[in-house]
Amino acid sequence: MKTLLHRLVLILAFICASSWISAQEWTRFRGPNGTGISEAHTIPSKWTKADFNWSAPLPGTGHSSPVLWGDRIFLTSTLKDPAKIVILCLKVSDGSIVWSREFGFAEFQKHKFNSFTSASPAVDAERVYVPWSTPDRYTLMAFDHDGATVWEQDLGPFKSQHGSGASPMVLGDKVILANEQLGASSLLAFDSKTGAILWKTPRKSAAAAYGTPCLYTPENGNPQLIFNSQAHGISAVDPDSGTPLWELNSAFDKRSVSSPVIASGLVIGSCGSGGGGNYVVAVRPGTPDGKQEPQLAYQIRRAAPYVPCSIAVADRLFLWSDAGLVTCLESLTGVEKWQERVGGNFFGSPICVDRRLFCVSSSGEVVVLEASDQFRLLARNQLDEPSHATPAVADGRLYVRTLSTLHSIGGPAKKLSLR
Repeated sequence: MKTLLHRLVLILAFICASSWISAQEWTRFRGPNGTGISEAHTIPSKWTKADFNWSAPLPGTGHSSPVLWGDRIFLTSTLKDPAKIVILCLKVSDGSIVWSREFGFAEFQKHKFNSFTSASPAVDAERVYVPWSTPDRYTLMAFDHDGATVWEQDLGPFKSQHGSGASPMVLGDKVILANEQLGASSLLAFDSKTGAILWKTPRKSAAAAYGTPCLYTPENGNPQLIFNSQAHGISAVDPDSGTPLWELNSAFDKRSVSSPVIASGLVIGSCGSGGGGNYVVAVRPGTPDGKQEPQLAYQIRRAAPYVPCSIAVADRLFLWSDAGLVTCLESLTGVEKWQERVGGNFFGSPICVDRRLFCVSSSGEVVVLEASDQFRLLARNQLDEPSHATPAVADGRLYVRTLSTLHSIGGPAKKLSLR
């Protein structure tokens, strides 16, 4: 009976996550269940600085994306001389800082395109959860919405060539975090109230993985947590216990940076390297009873992204490559509908707002495309500062983070042309 109750809670959590797409909260990297989709109708395609609700300067710099709950925004930044991690809470109304917390650390070698604050927080109605790492210590902390520390977990050393960047997600009363690295690796679930480890699933070690998991609920089946990594390919575990359910460990032969997405019942993931060889896979999930093994449905190698995540809109899959090539596919078959170059370089991932794709280039240009079977460039908006972050949407407003500024755009009070 207890197990059945847990299953029902997880299914309800998934249903609620789907309903949040058009609601106030944006609780994790790329919003509800990592889909990156919002149905907001109050965000323009084209804007000028005069159309911003506000632009808030941030202390230091960072790559993390904002998350929101109610009237508060949470994100992280890095200060130098001396080096500090900064956790920030801002007002939705004007971008002013409600509170900030600072934690010192010793700088270490990382990839030149990474940041010491690349992981995005996760948030629920009571707490915000923030990870960061040094080679000696992988830390996950929880704060209440007023900035007080609720709990802290030391996950041990973090060994990686490039630093860390995996973001957590909240699932019911659990906080889920992947700790896949060159050293001792695991998947973990924490009690959101106390920080106690509810389960810990050991993983093989390979190149560090940077994705945030998502929840997949098969028809007539129980919810599954989906992870991407080089060591395990695309895999699923039981959200209640962390028990492995299935994996296609041959899915990737390189590092996986992006987060998994679900498209037409398939799991989409990617891998790659700075030297190329990137590809996207679509995997038909297996079943926990082993009667159906996971199968490769198709693979995309031409203009495949390495860092940006894919996005599924209805029965179409959009791939936005690091080099600014965008591809529209039939998500079930992988058949290409169109492929066009928009220019620029990209580390942030696309989101979809009212069937329009928004993606921020590394130079700070927001490119807006129509999410349809025909390529249509709607706008190019300049932010005048580099960005590696992915936008967030809540209560009809778009939030775009550059290295040292957070911008708020659109909303019910704005009388702007949406096309």
